[in-house]
Amino acid sequence: MNAAKLSSPRLKRVLYLLMTGQEFTTRDIIRQAHVCAVNSIAAEIRSHGIGIDCNRRHGRFYYKLGQYKKAV
Repeated sequence: MNAAKLSSPRLKRVLYLLMTGQEFTTRDIIRQAHVCAVNSIAAEIRSHGIGIDCNRRHGRFYYKLGQYKKAV
């Protein structure tokens, strides 16, 4: 995968949203950060060593900022 740089406006919008410490559904992120393909954006951010936790509850996916992980 060719991940965008963290300076990408698309990644920044999602990262800043997650930095609030709240948990967001896929739909929340799409609406508030004006992006699509949230799972792909999360994967791109993770490739830079930033942890994003994703959990499924009641048929919805919830994203939350996780722990920083050393990039490989």
